[in-house]
Amino acid sequence: MAEPSPTVKSMAAFLLRRHSDQLRSISLSPDPKLHYPLYVDFAELMEDDPPLAQSVFSQPTQHLRSFDDAAFWAHKIVLGDLKGCNSGIEKKFIHVRINVSGSPLECPETFPRIGNLRVKHRGILLTLKGTVIRSGAIKMYEGERWYTCQKCKHKFLVYPELEARNSVSLPSFCPSQGQRSKPCEGTKFKELEDSIICHDYQEIKIQENTQVLGVGAIPRSVPIILKDDLVDLVKAGDDAVVTGVLTAKWSPDLKDVRCDLDPVLIANNVRRTNELKSDIDIPDDVIMKFKQFWSDFKDTPLKGRNAILQGICPQIFGLFTVKLAVALTLIGGVQHVDASGTKVRGESHLLLVGDPGTGKSQFLKFAAKLSNRSVITTGLGSTSAGLTVTAVKDGDCLSRGPLFEGSTVQVHVHACNLFKIPVHDMHGEWMLEAGALVLADGGICCIDEFDSMREHDRSTIHEAMEQQTISVAKAGLVTTLSTRTIVFGATNPKGQYDPDQSLSVNTTLSGPLLSRFDIVLVLLDTKNPEWDAVVSSHILAEGESDKGRSDEDIANIWPLSMLQRYIHFVKGYFRPVLTKEAEKVISSYYQLQRKSATHNAARTTVRMLESLIRLAQAHARLMFRNEVTRLDAITAILCIEASMTTSAIVDSVGNALHSNFAENPDQEYTKQERLILEKLRSIDDFPDINNRGGYCR
Repeated sequence: MAEPSPTVKSMAAFLLRRHSDQLRSISLSPDPKLHYPLYVDFAELMEDDPPLAQSVFSQPTQHLRSFDDAAFWAHKIVLGDLKGCNSGIEKKFIHVRINVSGSPLECPETFPRIGNLRVKHRGILLTLKGTVIRSGAIKMYEGERWYTCQKCKHKFLVYPELEARNSVSLPSFCPSQGQRSKPCEGTKFKELEDSIICHDYQEIKIQENTQVLGVGAIPRSVPIILKDDLVDLVKAGDDAVVTGVLTAKWSPDLKDVRCDLDPVLIANNVRRTNELKSDIDIPDDVIMKFKQFWSDFKDTPLKGRNAILQGICPQIFGLFTVKLAVALTLIGGVQHVDASGTKVRGESHLLLVGDPGTGKSQFLKFAAKLSNRSVITTGLGSTSAGLTVTAVKDGDCLSRGPLFEGSTVQVHVHACNLFKIPVHDMHGEWMLEAGALVLADGGICCIDEFDSMREHDRSTIHEAMEQQTISVAKAGLVTTLSTRTIVFGATNPKGQYDPDQSLSVNTTLSGPLLSRFDIVLVLLDTKNPEWDAVVSSHILAEGESDKGRSDEDIANIWPLSMLQRYIHFVKGYFRPVLTKEAEKVISSYYQLQRKSATHNAARTTVRMLESLIRLAQAHARLMFRNEVTRLDAITAILCIEASMTTSAIVDSVGNALHSNFAENPDQEYTKQERLILEKLRSIDDFPDINNRGGYCR
């Protein structure tokens, strides 16, 4: 190979200074045919060589190729130093990957929303963030190749043009005129045998997150081209940050159809942000605030818990039971995996059944804000394919072949009608596009108007709710996708709610689906004059400025951002374990429910026992503890009791809509605990209730 240019030499010197460890690791790797990434921080490059950093930003296509050459030369130098060890192997393919994290390139001009992509962004080093909604098959395409001038025998490298469907454009005359005293000016070139370098190739499509959109904005998407070591790094449903060069590709050639330029990003670096959870950063001082908060409420922990719950949907007055259920659902329990590998899910599911105007949609939207990953959909606009995965037929922008190759299935159908081309002549491949449940993996999927979904569409989410997978067998694609998501549904009862009928009859939801929901809360708009007076005064008082009451001061400690951090922290930090007391209470309640399961047969299955354990673990996390006590078990029972049409313990559970925050929750709990244990006939097993007034921390 020819002597490297001064630019390549300066790049190689930078890599040797700053990234010798990575180069040594690549040299010691055993496989010489693999493509190896070499990660470079743009902030580090700016600090070391500002002009070079400016060149990489403004002319990335040319300078990133030079960087790859520099990485190869630096690798050969490192390999020479390792000759004594006889363990280094020369690698042909090393690619420099630019990481813009923490650099000035994170500004809006170079890190725009996908919907804001314009012509001005073309040709510079650009970074985009979004959710992968489509992941194509991995293919192989012919990349750069060597040619020789038949007149002067000069060898040069020619890169294919991705914009022109991977076609190769040869120079008009020999490019060696700058290297000789007399220009060659030859116009005939010959391709060297076996000189073509093949690359792995994959197309994905990313869509901007709905959380960053304005009102009425439609989420836009852009195709991304991944090559070599970047292929198969992300799958449908992953959040990704992609750095690359924005260019344009010609749309497929169709007769009498205008040929347009479609934007496409050729990726240089891809980072998954699923594990990073970069949206929620919890500094140490915030964690100290959490610990200080619980030390302040050490003697009255339930009052502290209620202060947290008041921050959930603060615009809605009361509804203590619903707010507690939302908090426990978002926090969730601990996933259990036994020795055989069978998993019992840790995520809880919540269904709100209520009359119009009871605040169901408000809770749905607030729960979506609290989760760092969420998808909101309505039942009427959701099909089984939209909730799970869709099989779509799409082509490859680099494929070269018959007339219709590379166009989407809609264009195929249109073209077949127009030109009478047989269907079997069409080209393209089937791929899977992620639906709502797959996109919400690791977060929450909120489905409003649950009752307006068709029965066939509702049945598709059974597997996603319990096994937390979606098995797909469509168009020759057989796979299983992960859906570790919380399902939060809201529905209206069918006509007037009849308390004498079972929940299945009132909601027209099947028993298997109802049994998968951990909590089903019924919100009935009964005409209660006292409650109506309190609620109306609360709504009217929201416009007043004098809010100096102590209860609201406590609630102001927990704004939305603080609640997000708290839920995220307790989910990752605590893994509660059941104590013997909690096990005894949960077991007694489950057995009692099974005996009286005539009216709620769909709800009193073994899944109820798992739901009780999950809710007790979630309450222990909410209370900032690592063990599940009797208090958590009793609270889990109260949540399940609130979701029963007829209770096995309390004759009249009360309407969840009229549940308010108690002034002294710890004393209230003492009464509830005594009542429940007496009904369970377990009060003799806990002598401390009579001795200490009934409260157990």
